[in-house]
Amino acid sequence: MAGLLSRGRDRSPAQLRLDVPPGLTATLGYDAVGVPARHGFRMLSRLPHTGCVYADTDWMWWIVPAGSDQELTWPLPSYYSRGAYVPESAPRLVHWPKDSSPYTPPIPLYLMVCQITGIAPAWARYGLRGAPAV
Repeated sequence: MAGLLSRGRDRSPAQLRLDVPPGLTATLGYDAVGVPARHGFRMLSRLPHTGCVYADTDWMWWIVPAGSDQELTWPLPSYYSRGAYVPESAPRLVHWPKDSSPYTPPIPLYLMVCQITGIAPAWARYGLRGAPAV
């Protein structure tokens, strides 16, 4: 897996950037969503489509299109990483996508994270037009 991780520019020396593997293109840019590994393997087996997933002993990281945090609050203990900068703990690629897209669709991933953490999706608190439900 050499070459899949690179040091990020203007980041803490304790972080590195997950790279999309050769042969896959991230035309939408990419970020990463991390969850504790104790939840990650269960999630990996239940998501209908999964792109590139990296793991170390403590965390699992899903590659998602850049901006997948827009208007979403990813619940704790998940971690949203713009630019896919993650703690330098030697994560390795543990899942290769079945197609040529490195992405896991962010909405199913978000819903799975909400389900595992027991937190209602943020939009569930709003009415049909975005106004708070009464």
